Parts: sequence; structure tokens; C-alpha cells
Amino acid sequence: MAEIPEDVYEPQTQSRVVGENGYNVLIITADKVEDLEFFYPYYRFIEAGCKVDVATPKGGDFKGKHDIGLTQSLKIEDVSADNYQLLYLPGGKAPAKLKDEKTVVELVRDFVASGKPIAAICHGPQILAAANVISGYEIAGWPEIEDEIKNAGAIYANAETVVDGQFITARWPADLPMHLKRTFEILESTKQVSSLSQLGIAS
Repeated sequence: MAEIPEDVYEPQTQSRVVGENGYNVLIITADKVEDLEFFYPYYRFIEAGCKVDVATPKGGDFKGKHDIGLTQSLKIEDVSADNYQLLYLPGGKAPAKLKDEKTVVELVRDFVASGKPIAAICHGPQILAAANVISGYEIAGWPEIEDEIKNAGAIYANAETVVDGQFITARWPADLPMHLKRTFEILESTKQVSSLSQLGIAS
């Protein structure tokens, strides 16, 4: 009888090639990310044909709260907002560390300056608050970070998913289906605007 392999799957980093659908997505995270909030969008973007890069403070391997992670990631200092159409910020405990990283804050500000969409869920908006880029916007997030969101000048929303300007935010893992649905809608709309611009047609 053939030996039965151990029933444990170790996720592998996908090859970094240009997205089939023209979308290049950057996910910023770190150790103790909420596993579901990382892997749900990670595989969903790949399924849709996106090129997905994952960046962490030191690069290399990282693990989520439930000990699942990837063995490879880029260093945040080595990536540029110019190369991506979307920034995704998952939650868990990672944002509490990332919000104090200068390179993270600067990269988020670069995305904001570019006008490109930024999706954040759960504790992810902590990073947006630390970057001081959400004043006047309606932002959803984990209830415990309501004060951080308000202190950054934003309006806290207890909603499944909120789209305000370039920000697409949600509260917790159960919001992921709607959060990703709206994220793809925004991505598609930005692609249409870009195509019109290239043709010299006002949107």
C-alpha cells in the first residue's frame, strides 16, 4: 500500500509575472496577519489573473496568527506604488507593527498621492490612520480601532464595506466577499478610465 502523505498544505508564493488581466496588486503585511484576511484576497486576486506581490518589512517568510504564511515576500523598501494598480492591507495583529514602519507609511502616502485604490480590512485602516491620509473620509474597520480612525480625522463606519474616494474598507473576515466584490468593481472602473485617458477621451 502506498504511503499516505501528511495532510498538511504549505502555501507557496506564486510566480511574479505580469497579470493576465493587466492588474498588478501589492499586499503589505507582516507576522501575525489574520490568515483569512490575507489568503482570501491573495488567492482571489490570483484566480482573477492578477499579478500579486506580497511585501513585508524584512522580506522573506512570514506567518499569520494561525501559523500559516508564505516562505517568500519582497522587502517593502524595494517596492514602488508606480508598479501597481491596487494596494491591499489585511488585518490581524500585523497593522499594529506596520503603522510604525516609516517605509510603510511613505508607501501608503505614495499610493494616496497617485489616486490609486487602496483596500483595507479589519485592523488594516490603522496604517491609513497612521499615515494621516483619511481625514474627512468614511472608513470601516474593526471596532477596537474606531478611536484611531476618528483621531485621524475620518468618520468611522460600522458597515460591511465602505467605498469613499480611493479607499475601500471593511470590518472583519465575514465582510470579505463584499469587500473583494467592491474592490474588483473599483479596479475595473479605474481600468476603463485609464483606457479613455489613453484615447484622449474625458471620462
